[in-house]
Amino acid sequence: MGSFFILKKKYLLELWEIVVNEVSFVRKCIGADSSHGDLWGKLICTNFKVSFITHDALPKQRFQVANRLLGEHDVPLACVEQVVTVNDAKGKQKVLCSNQKLKFNPTELILYCKDFRIIRFRFDEAGPQSAKKVCLAIAHYSQPADPQLLFGFEYVGKQYYGSLVNGVDPGGGLQMPLFDRPSEWDREIKRTGAAEWRVCSINEGYIVSSSLPEYFVVPVSLADQDLKQYLCFFTAHRIPLWCWNHPNGSALVRMASISDPLQQRKLDQRICSAITKSHPQRSDVLKSDLDKNLPNIQDIQAAFVKVRQICVIEPFEESEEKWLSSMESSRWLEYVRAFLKHSAEVVYLLEGKHVSVILQEEEDRDLSCVVSSLVQLMLDPHFRSLTGFQSLVQKEWVMAGHRFLDRCNHLKKNDKEESPLFQLFLDCVWQIINQYPAAFEFTETYLTVLSDSMWIPVFSTFLFNCPQQRTENSMDFSKSKCIPLGEEKALRFPPVWDWSQQFTPKDQALFNNPMYVGKGATCVQNGAVKSFRRTKKNYSSTLRGMPSSLRNILMDGHDSLTLTRRNSLVPRLKPDFSQIREVVESPTERFFRDWVSRPADLQGMLIPQLLPSHLALWRLYFLRWVPEASILKGGPVTAYHKLSQLADEVEKLQSQLRQYKGATPASTPTSNPSAPPSDHSRMYFKAGSTLEPSSTPEYLSSSFPFSPVGNMCRRSILGTPLSKFLNGAKIWLSTETLANEAL
Repeated sequence: MGSFFILKKKYLLELWEIVVNEVSFVRKCIGADSSHGDLWGKLICTNFKVSFITHDALPKQRFQVANRLLGEHDVPLACVEQVVTVNDAKGKQKVLCSNQKLKFNPTELILYCKDFRIIRFRFDEAGPQSAKKVCLAIAHYSQPADPQLLFGFEYVGKQYYGSLVNGVDPGGGLQMPLFDRPSEWDREIKRTGAAEWRVCSINEGYIVSSSLPEYFVVPVSLADQDLKQYLCFFTAHRIPLWCWNHPNGSALVRMASISDPLQQRKLDQRICSAITKSHPQRSDVLKSDLDKNLPNIQDIQAAFVKVRQICVIEPFEESEEKWLSSMESSRWLEYVRAFLKHSAEVVYLLEGKHVSVILQEEEDRDLSCVVSSLVQLMLDPHFRSLTGFQSLVQKEWVMAGHRFLDRCNHLKKNDKEESPLFQLFLDCVWQIINQYPAAFEFTETYLTVLSDSMWIPVFSTFLFNCPQQRTENSMDFSKSKCIPLGEEKALRFPPVWDWSQQFTPKDQALFNNPMYVGKGATCVQNGAVKSFRRTKKNYSSTLRGMPSSLRNILMDGHDSLTLTRRNSLVPRLKPDFSQIREVVESPTERFFRDWVSRPADLQGMLIPQLLPSHLALWRLYFLRWVPEASILKGGPVTAYHKLSQLADEVEKLQSQLRQYKGATPASTPTSNPSAPPSDHSRMYFKAGSTLEPSSTPEYLSSSFPFSPVGNMCRRSILGTPLSKFLNGAKIWLSTETLANEAL
């Protein structure tokens, strides 16, 4: 046992990770109502994570995906939301903050995590003082006072001392644009055919705006001198930024509000005129005020807190009807619909009316990130590929200056600034994937892992509010640590898109969708492998999900796409459906009616259906840690398992046919049947496995590839301080001994 811990410490130190405190003889609670199946081991706090080391095996199957940066029982400090200590004998409890004192010896530690986990440790056999010290250390290191205290700075600092992290050059082998250089913007301009747009470099060195990227795209007709004159009139100097061009010439643009009312009309005219000149048909420009049309960040945060209560706290013994009613009252899915709806309206303007659209928001750093990304996802199939989607997030979130540091509340300084906008965006993406599963190269596992990566404070993607903040903090940190940067402007943090930092190629195969219909798929005709486009009509009936006579219920009588509320759906259903057809259609209604009447083009425009019945709870993200919600040998993963095996079998057959066609009649196949087959499959589950084709692996459940075992140790806690916290109180408290305690 001792040598095992020594090796573990050595491994930590090699990663530039420092053990700050530890305690032995700790029990990690697995069962909710008894100690049966609990694990014994050592609890360690480092400057990166809370780590529990045990030789005991979980009573159920281990995780199927293993993170290279985290062990099976590890929690990154950035993922810790609340640290609660309890003393059963004295009936005391305390929510620990940084640099606080603890006057009693804890018998229990409860960690509430930002990814919805609740993890409990008991100190019944541990040394009281050691238990107290490790609890204080966790509270202190999970609430850093400065960005440079986040583990990412120490993590990347090692490469500047002559070695690479984990033997991998962070981001060195990345095959996707990061949009931190003009050439990558140039390629995007050419890819979208935006001939009348150019790369602007007036912000090199962040001299005109601290939140804008160094390089961005503007209309050709706007000179740098003009842009410099306009800067002072926009909030935070955030002038209009080009996002994307439609093949018809219409452009999607985002910008901050104009801070000077006296200049409002004049600047609007100049900006719109420049965008019009960049359109081949000199089409009109329409503006969408996101602050007026969408919920604000506080409303989104409040809805997210309510969803946490419903999914994590309230018992599943309640009736399904009450649970669904509670979910509706949280308004989370209502907000998901609102963003999808507004994005669909913008899609109509770009695609149907051939006009350019400006998305306007106060600072252009929150709501506009969601809408601009969804619009491009609906219109451009490139962004539905794995690489394309990653470039979309990099372009519209990271480089555009989304406040990840504040919205994730990594420093826990201002709860009012916290808001799950990126989680909301991923939920919107999941809704579209759920309706058009063959249109996306990536899976919901990929979306979930991407969300989890926000709480691993290593990747530049989620650590900062803008590129300038990364550069500034990197320079300060380098000076304090005497790190030579050379010609580089900042430390080279690995982007999250370099998935080799976290997962093996085997585990990355979980990201690949076996149903994906890309630009072309392969088939076999008369012994030859050819490329073809899947027949569109095969998808129209299954993906539309509703008779054509009812499709116009999605539309209202105005020139915009609206959400039909559940209570208003019944009155609109008339006995004679012909009466609906007699209503005069608006241009928007006609556009979407024509679109839904055609077979789905998975490589064309995709519009999600917006009736409440078409939107669902993202189970894998919200319910994966809840044992009661886990469906053993069931859920979407069972279909994924079968489809992966079929896709792998098709791929193997195609490979064999290629070899056969390449061989001469007198020759024999060059492959050696006795040699172990090479593993080039993109699928996690492969054909010809040891399992029977008809069987489903025992470890599969609706939570796969995650396990709720040991990650949701809760009791009946309604009416306790934890329940009060989730209803608006500022602290989390929970355990059976606290049920009668008052805040």
